Amino acid sequence: MAEYLVLGAETSTLGDFLFYIISFIILVVLVKHYAWGPVMKMMDERSAKITGDLEYADNERQKAEKLAIERENALKDSRSEAVKIVATAKENGENQKKAIINEAHLSAEAVRQKAEEEAKKAKADAMNDVRNDVTDISVLIASKLIKKELSVSDQESLVDSYIKELSADETK
Repeated sequence: MAEYLVLGAETSTLGDFLFYIISFIILVVLVKHYAWGPVMKMMDERSAKITGDLEYADNERQKAEKLAIERENALKDSRSEAVKIVATAKENGENQKKAIINEAHLSAEAVRQKAEEEAKKAKADAMNDVRNDVTDISVLIASKLIKKELSVSDQESLVDSYIKELSADETK
């Protein structure tokens, strides 16, 4: 009987072994169909999302670097533009300064010329007044001296000779 028990044990081991193998195969098929597929799908989706997030982060980093470079360039441009504006303002200030000085010189020259003209006119008016006064005085003196009235032409010739004498004395 012991022999039958050993044979039975072998058979029962073989039966159990077959049961385990069939159960394992069924379990693998069920896991593959109901669990493995969804788990793999979820893992693929998660991997795709992580890859997409990494690509998005890389793209955003590149955009940020480009933006930083653009801002740096804009800052450099604004600095050079500010220097140009200051230089232009200085140049305009110098030009205005020169224009104001030139205008002042022209005004001063015009005032000087006007003063000279007014002085000449005043001198001529004074000479005419002197001539008239001298004429009147000389006629008065002459009429007293010679006790007669001089004619107008005599008066003019007398005044002209007197003015010539005054002018000659003035130049000396």
